[in-house]
Amino acid sequence: MKIFISGVAGFIGMHVAQILLSRGDEVFGFDNLNDYYDPALKRLRLAQLLPQSNFRFLRGDVSDYDLLASLFMTERFTYVIHLAAQAGVRYSISNPSAYVTSNLVGFANILEVCRQANVSHLVYASSSSVYGANREMPFSVSDNVDHPISLYAATKKSNELMAHSYSHLFDLPTTGLRYFTVYGPWGRPDMAPWLFSDAILDGRPITVFNNGEMWRDFTYIDDIAQGTVLALNRIPRRTGRIDDLNLRAGESDAPYSVYNIGNSTPVRLLDFISSLEIALGRTAIKEFKPMQPGDVVSTSADTDAFVRAVGFSPQVNISDGLPRWAQWFSEYKSSKFTH
Repeated sequence: MKIFISGVAGFIGMHVAQILLSRGDEVFGFDNLNDYYDPALKRLRLAQLLPQSNFRFLRGDVSDYDLLASLFMTERFTYVIHLAAQAGVRYSISNPSAYVTSNLVGFANILEVCRQANVSHLVYASSSSVYGANREMPFSVSDNVDHPISLYAATKKSNELMAHSYSHLFDLPTTGLRYFTVYGPWGRPDMAPWLFSDAILDGRPITVFNNGEMWRDFTYIDDIAQGTVLALNRIPRRTGRIDDLNLRAGESDAPYSVYNIGNSTPVRLLDFISSLEIALGRTAIKEFKPMQPGDVVSTSADTDAFVRAVGFSPQVNISDGLPRWAQWFSEYKSSKFTH
Protein backbone atom coordinates (compact mmCIF):
# COMPACT_ATOMS: atom_id res chain seq x y z
CA MET A 1 0.00 0.00 0.00
CA LYS A 2 1.03 3.60 -0.58
CA ILE A 3 0.56 5.52 2.66
CA PHE A 4 0.93 9.23 3.37
CA ILE A 5 1.91 10.15 6.95
CA SER A 6 1.82 13.78 8.02
CA GLY A 7 3.88 14.59 11.10
CA VAL A 8 6.17 11.70 10.24
CA ALA A 9 9.09 13.22 12.17
CA GLY A 10 6.94 13.40 15.28
CA PHE A 11 6.92 10.97 18.19
CA ILE A 12 4.00 8.81 17.04
CA GLY A 13 4.63 9.38 13.34
CA MET A 14 8.12 7.87 13.39
CA HIS A 15 6.98 4.71 15.19
CA VAL A 16 3.95 4.19 12.94
CA ALA A 17 6.14 4.64 9.87
CA GLN A 18 8.61 2.04 11.15
CA ILE A 19 5.85 -0.58 11.46
CA LEU A 20 4.48 0.13 7.99
CA LEU A 21 7.93 0.13 6.41
CA SER A 22 8.84 -3.15 8.08
CA ARG A 23 5.78 -4.85 6.62
CA GLY A 24 6.67 -3.62 3.13
CA ASP A 25 4.34 -0.69 2.60
CA GLU A 26 5.44 2.37 0.65
CA VAL A 27 5.46 5.34 3.04
CA PHE A 28 5.54 8.98 2.00
CA GLY A 29 6.41 11.16 4.99
CA PHE A 30 5.49 14.82 5.35
CA ASP A 31 6.54 17.20 8.13
CA ASN A 32 7.32 20.89 8.56
CA LEU A 33 10.04 20.22 11.18
CA ASN A 34 8.94 23.31 13.11
CA ASP A 35 10.60 24.59 16.26
CA TYR A 36 7.81 24.01 18.80
CA TYR A 37 10.52 21.83 20.32
CA ASP A 38 14.10 21.20 19.17
CA PRO A 39 14.01 20.34 15.44
CA ALA A 40 17.23 18.37 15.93
CA LEU A 41 15.19 15.65 17.66
CA LYS A 42 12.79 15.55 14.73
CA ARG A 43 15.69 15.24 12.30
CA LEU A 44 17.09 12.37 14.36
CA ARG A 45 13.74 10.58 14.22
CA LEU A 46 13.65 11.16 10.48
CA ALA A 47 17.14 9.71 10.21
CA GLN A 48 15.77 6.40 11.51
CA LEU A 49 13.46 6.24 8.47
CA LEU A 50 15.42 7.71 5.58
CA PRO A 51 17.66 4.66 4.95
CA GLN A 52 14.58 2.56 4.09
CA SER A 53 14.18 2.14 0.34
CA ASN A 54 10.38 2.25 0.62
CA PHE A 55 10.39 5.62 2.41
CA ARG A 56 10.28 9.08 0.86
CA PHE A 57 10.06 12.44 2.58
CA LEU A 58 8.96 15.96 1.72
CA ARG A 59 9.25 18.94 4.03
CA GLY A 60 6.04 20.96 3.97
CA ASP A 61 3.17 22.30 6.03
CA VAL A 62 -0.39 21.00 6.05
CA SER A 63 -1.62 24.60 5.98
CA ASP A 64 -0.25 24.82 2.40
CA TYR A 65 -3.24 23.59 0.41
CA ASP A 66 -1.68 24.00 -3.02
CA LEU A 67 1.32 21.88 -2.07
CA LEU A 68 -0.89 19.14 -0.65
CA ALA A 69 -3.27 19.17 -3.60
CA SER A 70 -0.45 18.84 -6.11
CA LEU A 71 1.20 16.08 -4.10
CA PHE A 72 -1.99 14.05 -3.67
CA MET A 73 -2.98 14.26 -7.32
CA THR A 74 0.51 13.14 -8.37
CA GLU A 75 1.09 10.37 -5.85
CA ARG A 76 -2.42 8.87 -5.50
CA PHE A 77 -2.05 7.62 -1.95
CA THR A 78 -4.13 4.64 -0.86
CA TYR A 79 -4.30 5.56 2.82
CA VAL A 80 -3.56 8.66 4.87
CA ILE A 81 -2.44 8.87 8.49
CA HIS A 82 -2.71 12.46 9.64
CA LEU A 83 -0.62 13.08 12.76
CA ALA A 84 0.63 16.61 12.07
CA ALA A 85 -0.79 19.09 14.56
CA GLN A 86 0.19 21.82 16.95
CA ALA A 87 0.37 19.88 20.20
CA GLY A 88 0.33 20.95 23.83
CA VAL A 89 -2.45 22.07 26.14
CA ARG A 90 -0.56 24.85 27.91
CA TYR A 91 1.00 26.27 24.74
CA SER A 92 -2.49 26.73 23.30
CA ILE A 93 -3.27 29.29 25.99
CA SER A 94 -0.48 31.64 24.92
CA ASN A 95 -0.29 30.82 21.19
CA PRO A 96 -3.84 30.19 19.94
CA SER A 97 -3.15 31.17 16.33
CA ALA A 98 -0.76 28.23 15.89
CA TYR A 99 -3.62 25.85 16.69
CA VAL A 100 -6.03 27.52 14.29
CA THR A 101 -3.52 27.36 11.43
CA SER A 102 -2.31 23.79 11.95
CA ASN A 103 -5.20 21.98 13.61
CA LEU A 104 -8.15 23.62 11.87
CA VAL A 105 -6.94 24.99 8.54
CA GLY A 106 -4.44 22.16 8.13
CA PHE A 107 -7.01 19.49 8.92
CA ALA A 108 -9.54 21.02 6.54
CA ASN A 109 -6.88 20.85 3.82
CA ILE A 110 -6.19 17.19 4.56
CA LEU A 111 -9.89 16.33 4.36
CA GLU A 112 -10.30 18.11 1.05
CA VAL A 113 -7.25 16.59 -0.66
CA CYS A 114 -8.30 13.14 0.58
CA ARG A 115 -11.72 13.68 -0.97
CA GLN A 116 -10.32 14.95 -4.26
CA ALA A 117 -7.85 12.06 -4.50
CA ASN A 118 -10.39 9.37 -3.51
CA VAL A 119 -8.27 8.16 -0.58
CA SER A 120 -9.53 4.82 0.74
CA HIS A 121 -9.17 5.66 4.45
CA LEU A 122 -8.08 8.64 6.53
CA VAL A 123 -6.88 7.91 10.07
CA TYR A 124 -6.17 10.99 12.16
CA ALA A 125 -4.98 11.86 15.65
CA SER A 126 -7.59 13.12 18.07
CA SER A 127 -6.86 13.32 21.80
CA SER A 128 -8.11 12.31 25.23
CA SER A 129 -8.22 16.06 25.92
CA VAL A 130 -11.59 16.23 24.13
CA TYR A 131 -13.21 14.85 27.31
CA GLY A 132 -12.40 18.15 29.02
CA ALA A 133 -14.55 18.72 32.10
CA ASN A 134 -16.00 15.18 32.07
CA ARG A 135 -15.75 13.53 35.47
CA GLU A 136 -17.15 10.02 34.94
CA MET A 137 -14.39 7.44 34.54
CA PRO A 138 -13.32 5.75 32.38
CA PHE A 139 -13.87 8.07 29.43
CA SER A 140 -16.05 6.43 26.77
CA VAL A 141 -16.54 7.38 23.14
CA SER A 142 -20.26 7.40 23.93
CA ASP A 143 -19.73 10.26 26.41
CA ASN A 144 -20.68 13.81 25.53
CA VAL A 145 -17.58 15.89 24.77
CA ASP A 146 -19.08 19.37 24.62
CA HIS A 147 -16.95 20.90 27.37
CA PRO A 148 -13.30 21.21 26.26
CA ILE A 149 -11.18 23.21 28.70
CA SER A 150 -8.35 24.17 26.33
CA LEU A 151 -8.21 25.45 22.78
CA TYR A 152 -6.10 22.42 21.88
CA ALA A 153 -8.95 20.15 23.00
CA ALA A 154 -11.47 22.27 21.12
CA THR A 155 -9.50 21.92 17.89
CA LYS A 156 -9.35 18.15 18.32
CA LYS A 157 -13.09 17.88 18.82
CA SER A 158 -13.52 20.16 15.80
CA ASN A 159 -11.44 17.70 13.77
CA GLU A 160 -13.84 14.90 14.67
CA LEU A 161 -16.84 17.01 13.61
CA MET A 162 -15.16 18.08 10.38
CA ALA A 163 -14.27 14.46 9.59
CA HIS A 164 -17.84 13.36 10.18
CA SER A 165 -19.18 15.93 7.74
CA TYR A 166 -16.80 14.68 5.01
CA SER A 167 -17.65 11.06 5.77
CA HIS A 168 -21.37 11.84 5.58
CA LEU A 169 -21.30 14.06 2.50
CA PHE A 170 -18.60 12.43 0.41
CA ASP A 171 -18.35 8.83 1.69
CA LEU A 172 -14.77 9.46 2.79
CA PRO A 173 -13.93 6.77 5.38
CA THR A 174 -12.39 8.43 8.44
CA THR A 175 -11.20 7.14 11.81
CA GLY A 176 -10.24 9.40 14.70
CA LEU A 177 -8.03 8.06 17.48
CA ARG A 178 -8.21 9.66 20.90
CA TYR A 179 -4.69 9.03 22.16
CA PHE A 180 -4.09 8.86 25.90
CA THR A 181 -0.78 10.18 27.38
CA VAL A 182 1.82 8.56 25.13
CA TYR A 183 5.34 7.91 26.42
CA GLY A 184 8.42 5.93 25.42
CA PRO A 185 11.65 6.21 23.39
CA TRP A 186 11.89 9.21 21.06
CA GLY A 187 9.21 10.99 23.11
CA ARG A 188 8.40 14.68 23.20
CA PRO A 189 10.51 17.10 25.28
CA ASP A 190 7.44 19.05 26.40
CA MET A 191 5.83 16.04 28.12
CA ALA A 192 6.23 14.91 31.73
CA PRO A 193 8.43 11.82 31.22
CA TRP A 194 11.07 13.88 29.38
CA LEU A 195 10.82 16.94 31.61
CA PHE A 196 11.03 14.84 34.77
CA SER A 197 13.82 12.58 33.55
CA ASP A 198 15.96 15.45 32.32
CA ALA A 199 15.61 17.34 35.61
CA ILE A 200 16.17 14.27 37.78
CA LEU A 201 19.38 13.33 35.97
CA ASP A 202 20.62 16.94 36.20
CA GLY A 203 19.72 17.25 39.88
CA ARG A 204 17.19 20.00 39.18
CA PRO A 205 13.73 20.20 40.81
CA ILE A 206 10.70 18.86 38.98
CA THR A 207 7.39 20.73 39.04
CA VAL A 208 4.57 18.54 40.36
CA PHE A 209 1.13 20.02 39.81
CA ASN A 210 -1.90 19.49 42.08
CA ASN A 211 0.41 18.02 44.74
CA GLY A 212 0.86 14.99 42.53
CA GLU A 213 -2.78 13.99 42.95
CA MET A 214 -3.37 13.52 39.25
CA TRP A 215 -3.98 10.33 37.33
CA ARG A 216 -2.95 9.67 33.75
CA ASP A 217 -3.58 6.73 31.45
CA PHE A 218 0.07 6.42 30.39
CA THR A 219 0.26 4.40 27.16
CA TYR A 220 3.51 3.05 25.73
CA ILE A 221 4.43 4.16 22.24
CA ASP A 222 4.64 0.64 20.79
CA ASP A 223 1.01 0.01 21.79
CA ILE A 224 -0.05 3.35 20.31
CA ALA A 225 1.74 2.67 17.03
CA GLN A 226 0.38 -0.88 16.73
CA GLY A 227 -3.12 0.35 17.52
CA THR A 228 -2.87 3.03 14.85
CA VAL A 229 -1.91 0.46 12.22
CA LEU A 230 -4.76 -1.81 13.33
CA ALA A 231 -7.14 1.10 12.89
CA LEU A 232 -5.76 1.81 9.43
CA ASN A 233 -6.58 -1.75 8.39
CA ARG A 234 -10.20 -1.44 9.59
CA ILE A 235 -12.03 0.79 7.11
CA PRO A 236 -15.39 2.05 8.45
CA ARG A 237 -18.45 1.44 6.28
CA ARG A 238 -21.91 2.92 6.17
CA THR A 239 -24.16 1.21 8.69
CA GLY A 240 -27.40 1.66 6.77
CA ARG A 241 -28.98 3.36 9.76
CA ILE A 242 -31.12 6.29 8.67
CA ASP A 243 -32.38 7.65 11.99
CA ASP A 244 -29.49 9.92 12.95
CA LEU A 245 -31.56 11.45 15.74
CA ASN A 246 -31.23 8.28 17.82
CA LEU A 247 -27.48 7.90 17.42
CA ARG A 248 -25.37 8.23 20.53
CA ALA A 249 -22.12 10.17 20.73
CA GLY A 250 -19.42 8.24 18.89
CA GLU A 251 -21.90 6.57 16.54
CA SER A 252 -22.76 7.38 12.93
CA ASP A 253 -24.40 5.87 9.88
CA ALA A 254 -21.58 7.41 7.82
CA PRO A 255 -18.24 5.63 7.16
CA TYR A 256 -16.85 7.25 10.29
CA SER A 257 -15.33 5.96 13.52
CA VAL A 258 -13.82 7.43 16.67
CA TYR A 259 -11.97 5.31 19.24
CA ASN A 260 -10.07 5.65 22.49
CA ILE A 261 -6.58 4.19 22.40
CA GLY A 262 -5.00 3.90 25.83
CA ASN A 263 -3.63 1.44 28.37
CA SER A 264 -6.81 1.62 30.50
CA THR A 265 -4.76 1.53 33.72
CA PRO A 266 -4.46 5.06 35.13
CA VAL A 267 -1.38 5.79 37.26
CA ARG A 268 -1.18 8.42 40.01
CA LEU A 269 1.43 11.04 39.16
CA LEU A 270 3.31 10.56 42.44
CA ASP A 271 3.49 6.82 41.76
CA PHE A 272 4.70 7.51 38.24
CA ILE A 273 7.48 9.70 39.65
CA SER A 274 8.46 7.01 42.17
CA SER A 275 8.72 4.42 39.40
CA LEU A 276 10.72 6.83 37.29
CA GLU A 277 13.14 7.44 40.16
CA ILE A 278 13.73 3.69 40.43
CA ALA A 279 14.21 3.35 36.67
CA LEU A 280 16.70 6.23 36.56
CA GLY A 281 18.43 5.30 39.83
CA ARG A 282 18.05 8.87 41.11
CA THR A 283 15.80 10.71 43.56
CA ALA A 284 13.66 13.59 42.35
CA ILE A 285 13.61 17.01 43.99
CA LYS A 286 9.92 17.90 43.95
CA GLU A 287 8.36 21.35 43.86
CA PHE A 288 4.60 21.17 44.35
CA LYS A 289 2.35 23.65 42.58
CA PRO A 290 -1.41 24.03 42.02
CA MET A 291 -3.25 22.84 38.92
CA GLN A 292 -2.49 24.62 35.69
CA PRO A 293 -5.20 26.13 33.46
CA GLY A 294 -6.38 23.62 30.86
CA ASP A 295 -5.26 20.55 32.83
CA VAL A 296 -7.57 17.80 34.05
CA VAL A 297 -7.18 15.77 37.23
CA SER A 298 -7.68 12.32 35.70
CA THR A 299 -7.76 10.47 32.41
CA SER A 300 -8.78 6.87 31.84
CA ALA A 301 -9.64 5.16 28.56
CA ASP A 302 -12.57 2.86 27.97
CA THR A 303 -11.20 0.96 24.96
CA ASP A 304 -13.98 -1.65 24.66
CA ALA A 305 -15.16 -0.31 21.31
CA PHE A 306 -11.62 -0.38 19.90
CA VAL A 307 -11.04 -3.89 21.20
CA ARG A 308 -14.22 -5.09 19.49
CA ALA A 309 -13.37 -3.32 16.25
CA VAL A 310 -9.70 -4.24 15.76
CA GLY A 311 -8.67 -6.57 18.59
CA PHE A 312 -6.50 -3.93 20.24
CA SER A 313 -4.75 -5.08 23.41
CA PRO A 314 -1.98 -3.01 25.03
CA GLN A 315 1.07 -5.12 25.83
CA VAL A 316 3.30 -2.79 27.87
CA ASN A 317 2.43 -1.68 31.40
CA ILE A 318 4.18 1.10 33.29
CA SER A 319 6.50 -1.28 35.16
CA ASP A 320 7.93 -2.47 31.83
CA GLY A 321 7.61 0.75 29.85
CA LEU A 322 9.33 3.16 32.22
CA PRO A 323 12.61 1.19 32.41
CA ARG A 324 12.67 1.08 28.60
CA TRP A 325 12.09 4.82 28.49
CA ALA A 326 14.73 5.50 31.16
CA GLN A 327 17.35 3.45 29.33
CA TRP A 328 16.68 5.18 26.03
CA PHE A 329 16.65 8.65 27.57
CA SER A 330 19.85 8.07 29.54
CA GLU A 331 21.60 6.95 26.35
CA TYR A 332 20.18 9.87 24.39
CA LYS A 333 21.24 12.36 27.04
CA SER A 334 24.75 10.92 27.22
CA SER A 335 25.18 11.59 23.49
CA LYS A 336 24.88 8.07 22.20
CA PHE A 337 22.86 9.72 19.45
CA THR A 338 24.31 12.62 17.51
CA HIS A 339 22.45 15.73 18.64
